Amino acid sequence: MQAEIITIGDEILIGQIVDTNSTFICQELNKIGIEVHQVTSIHDDRQHILKALNEAANRVPLILITGGLGPTKDDITKSCFLEFFQDELMLHRPTREHVEHLFATYIQKAPSDENLNQALVPSRATVLHNLHGTAPGLWMENDQAVFIAMPGVPFEMKYLMRQEIIPRLTDHFDRPHIYHKTLMTYGMGESSIADRIGSWADQLPDWVKLAYLPSYGKVRLRLSASHKDQSVLTETIDGLMEALSAMLSDIAVGFEGLTTMVAQIGELLTERGQSMGVVESCTGGAIAREITQIAGVSKFFRGGIIPYATELKTNLLQVNQAAIDKHSTVSPEIAQSLAESGRVTLGADFIVATTGIAGPSKGEGSGAVGRVCIAVAGPKGTYVEEFHFGKARERIIQKTVDKALELLLKEISKN
Repeated sequence: MQAEIITIGDEILIGQIVDTNSTFICQELNKIGIEVHQVTSIHDDRQHILKALNEAANRVPLILITGGLGPTKDDITKSCFLEFFQDELMLHRPTREHVEHLFATYIQKAPSDENLNQALVPSRATVLHNLHGTAPGLWMENDQAVFIAMPGVPFEMKYLMRQEIIPRLTDHFDRPHIYHKTLMTYGMGESSIADRIGSWADQLPDWVKLAYLPSYGKVRLRLSASHKDQSVLTETIDGLMEALSAMLSDIAVGFEGLTTMVAQIGELLTERGQSMGVVESCTGGAIAREITQIAGVSKFFRGGIIPYATELKTNLLQVNQAAIDKHSTVSPEIAQSLAESGRVTLGADFIVATTGIAGPSKGEGSGAVGRVCIAVAGPKGTYVEEFHFGKARERIIQKTVDKALELLLKEISKN
């Protein structure tokens, strides 16, 4: 079964905000066996909205719309629904009482007429209660499709999807089961992986799709399929993934959604009662940010130092100035010194240190833009490796972060 998403708002089309709503909706629909066929972003324009609704209804049986349900004059989704369905407004008293409650409780003043008008809904709509806002969701149907309108505010939309819409869709539509499983790999390029698993990929069932999803320094391999029988579906995909993971055991770090590289680092360190920290000369705290995205890292993460200036390297971390003069700040020797000094300063069992030239200018380091040295210092010694990550600053930094975590996990696993 297929669906379409229509996001409404000039702010999306002028780049003022990023459309994260569609991503979330796609994920939630996929969990219940509904495949998103198309995502369309359109202006706050009546004819544009009506045209998009009509075209979508000719393609799919389910259309989800976000945006344009607010109280201001530029919010015209509800009035477009009236015209599209040739309906009229009626007062939905539970929504009015909810609006009055929100204003009395959180704003402590009476709602304006514009706010109270949020309780005026199309007479043929099923009203979806929005616990977190004044604009309810709307479920409407005609002979062609089901149309669902939601506010564009992300946390309101997410509440409606989880609490109101997904349960109704599950009851309303007969859907096949869809299953995705994604293996995360680091340290090998897409084409090399494809060569390595080519014969295995050629023998996949024709109803199973393999996708390569490359990004900086890593490749995700996703198997996708749909089937009426859920047990056949999961057993097939899980079995294929077990074989794929075994073939790529040297570069595989787990399955997306089940674990991450940071989580694996944390699990190993926590089991052993050990800790880690970072010294980031060229990544500027990006590794620390990646680590602290997950809860509970205080169990193993000591902290970080960002010694951008050379005097911080020499004064704070006691890096030898003569070594800097001889090798430059971007060198395996200085990366090693940063990591080993960081272990002492931060009192950590493991330190990953980076030094490099992220560009666009060369700065104080020697070598070309993109030269990066990464060191991991641990209880049994220090491992250092040099890389060349191209010329784009964002790419250099992200590849350094990914490679640093990869090397750290490998070194922790050895000890």
